[in-house]
Amino acid sequence: MLVDLRRLPSSTAVTWRDDGGVRIGASARIAHLARNPELLAAFPLLARSCAAVGSAALRTMGTLGGNLCQRPRCWYFRGGFACLRSGGDSCSARAGEHQYHAILLDRGSETAGASRVHPSDPAVALTALDAIVHVAGSAGARDIPIADFFSGSAGRHDAETNLAPGEIVVAVSLPGSARGGVQHYEKAMQRGAFDFALVSLAATRREDGEVRLVLGGVALRPWRVTDSIEEDVASGGLSDDDIETLAARALYDAVPLPKNGFKVDMAGALLRRGIATIVAR
Repeated sequence: MLVDLRRLPSSTAVTWRDDGGVRIGASARIAHLARNPELLAAFPLLARSCAAVGSAALRTMGTLGGNLCQRPRCWYFRGGFACLRSGGDSCSARAGEHQYHAILLDRGSETAGASRVHPSDPAVALTALDAIVHVAGSAGARDIPIADFFSGSAGRHDAETNLAPGEIVVAVSLPGSARGGVQHYEKAMQRGAFDFALVSLAATRREDGEVRLVLGGVALRPWRVTDSIEEDVASGGLSDDDIETLAARALYDAVPLPKNGFKVDMAGALLRRGIATIVAR
């Protein structure tokens, strides 16, 4: 049975709160969010990440909830191979075509076919903005911090999120504390447009001085850089050498496969530019 979730009440609504935060219905179209003037002014990081999604046609049809819940783009999984994600006992990509796969792994996640990457652009921005994902199901409603929404090291073979069977995403909320400041989004692609990220970066320095750095295209989930590095960036007064060192530290645990080591260099370049941008402004 196919159910049209867009018919649920408020499923496409963008509702602003008194604290400056916003609640976005899961069926809101990606294209609408990309050009929403209030969103562009308050949370440009999310609007820009939505504008970077696929083609104009995909943005017009795609929804925020659907984008967060999409399956991995690994061609072995999508091609019907007996891989870990489809019930097999090995990850075909690790010894095969893995140019676009992960370079950063959660501890213990190798057994879950974690060489794939999560393909969502908005998920990277929402992680940097400390979003809350609101879900509902037969057992009731619950709120999940986006950092916990993606299964990460949980070792699940059947899903990329922590949604329980029968649950759906109904909305996503952004806190007023993440509003404004300096927000930077950059996406590196093999083609100039209409493509998934080889590597992406969401970087923000908030009004209170806190910093968030989140990489996309490098892991099973949006990969937030460690707190200590974010704190060092927030301290300011960074030279070019300091920025180089911080970017290298952020990728110290990278474990590229034989054909995707270029992602380490690419992620480092995006981190250096992103850090310099939010510090300079």
